[in-house]
Amino acid sequence: MDNIPSTPATVATPGTDAAIVRIAHIVYGLHAIGLVLGAFGAASVLGSFLFGWPSIIAVILNYVYRGEARGTWVESHFSWQIRTFWFALAWAVAVALVSLPLMMVLVGFGTWALGMFALGIWAIYRVVRGWLRLNGRQGMPS
Repeated sequence: MDNIPSTPATVATPGTDAAIVRIAHIVYGLHAIGLVLGAFGAASVLGSFLFGWPSIIAVILNYVYRGEARGTWVESHFSWQIRTFWFALAWAVAVALVSLPLMMVLVGFGTWALGMFALGIWAIYRVVRGWLRLNGRQGMPS
């Protein structure tokens, strides 16, 4: 378990609006659907997470409802969800930029596959960890 000190951002407050918590659950659920579709569909896990409709809708919901979460313990989940999506996209671009030139000597195919696999595992970890903490009514660490 994490040894995160109990600060106002990490402890549930009694007055938190149930609707905003429900939106955070929906966003985690949409991201999870995107990851599962990638794992069992024709797309890759990361490709489905970044470019599939469930995750795109999830990020839009994050930005639409982010203001309502401001000042509550759920705000940290909205930040976590948004950062997960954009960091995954940024790292995918970095892996592509490194791998594409290396494909001339065949090494790039390995770096591409390994990089995307690692990013897929990282995205799964972020969604699972965030959703478990949301279920436990705990905020996310900064």
